[in-house]
Order: sequence, then structure tokens, then C-alpha cells
Amino acid sequence: MLLRMYLRWAERKGINATVLDETPGEEAGIKSATIQFAGENAYGLLAGETGVHRLVRISPFDQAARRHTSFASVFVIPEIDDRIEINIRPEDLRVDTFRSGGKGGQNVNKVETAVRITHLPTNIVVGCQAERSQHKNREIAMKMLRSRLYDLEIQKRQAHTDKLDESKLDISFGSQIRSYVMQPYRMIKDHRTKFSAGDVDRVMDGDIDPFIRSYLMAKKTKGKLDVQLDDDLDAA
Repeated sequence: MLLRMYLRWAERKGINATVLDETPGEEAGIKSATIQFAGENAYGLLAGETGVHRLVRISPFDQAARRHTSFASVFVIPEIDDRIEINIRPEDLRVDTFRSGGKGGQNVNKVETAVRITHLPTNIVVGCQAERSQHKNREIAMKMLRSRLYDLEIQKRQAHTDKLDESKLDISFGSQIRSYVMQPYRMIKDHRTKFSAGDVDRVMDGDIDPFIRSYLMAKKTKGKLDVQLDDDLDAA
């Protein structure tokens, strides 16, 4: 049901959606699925869908027609480009030259051949005085700076990945971000924003923009959203 909902949403938005992987359930339905969305603002719009989604309905697989509660976990991650281009702007650099204090001959001790480069946006400082020419020392220092900036970018990407991993929630009662209630009443409610919709069929047919909009607005105004259960849905 969620797979179809997201595919229909992408169709409505003109976003290309490709099912990369799908594992059928043991008895019925889908155990897991992976969808790739490609389009303008696709990740930004869908990022708020990460979390546990709860379904309450009369199970079609229960001969006694009893009401069942089930859970599905949705995890949204951006596609990372493995290529890292280090673009160093001249205006972001402060280059200082000074006399080398080490051995190397009369030229090294009397001429400002040593180089120290400060990358102003990151405050990374590198220096070299090993060579007898300022040009060579500058060249080596720039290589060092590129390496330091490359390492910094790797650390940023790893931190982003760790943050995404921390956003994963256990698939269990009490951790859901949204409930899809089909019985005893029909309503879909987001527990973070309190936004709800009674036209369940329309939402399941891909019209989730009101939920996305309310989440983004709440995130912008409040900074942080707390996931909590409402008494009425909890009682359901």
C-alpha cells in the first residue's frame, strides 16, 4: 500500500520513480522495496517520510474479520556522488611568506622561501619550508591543503551518514510518525504535526502533499518536531 502510494505521488509530481528492488512477503504483500526518485527537490520533499508508518484495518487475511495493527518502516536517503571535487578559490586563501629557519644554504636563510597558507573558510593552516624555492614550497603547501580539505569533506559526509542512521526508528508501537486508520473510522494522521485527512482513498492514491507541506512548515517554524501519540489514535 505504501509502495503504491509513493509511486502514485511521484506520478502526480512528474518525478521519475524506479523500483530498484522488491521482496515479496512470505504469505502476501511486500516484505521490502527500494525506490529511486529522480526529480527536482525529490529528497527534500520526501525526507520527512522517514519513520514508522502504522496501519489499522480489518485484515483481509483474517477469516474472523478482526481489526489488526501493522507497521512499516520508511527510510529516505539522498544519493551521494562519490566524486569529491576540491575547489579552492584564491580569495579564500591568505598566503604568508617568511625566511626558513632550517638548514638549506644561504639562499634559504636570507630569502623568504617558506610558505604558510591559511584557508579562511575552514581556518585550516598548512605550511612548507622544505624546498629552496618559494614556488615549490607553495606547490607542496597547496597539495597539503587539498588533502586536508578532502579529509574534511569525507568527515562531513560520514557525519551526515551517521545522522541518517540515527534517524531510523524501531518498527514498534509508540514510535510511529503517521497512522493510517481504516477501522473503526477512516482517518490518516501525522503524529508530529497533528495534521489529519479524512479522505483516506485520496491520500493512498498519492495525494500526500498536504502532509509533506505541514511537516516542512512545522520544521521551519519549530526547528524540531517531537514524535508523540494522540490519545484518540492510541485508543484505536
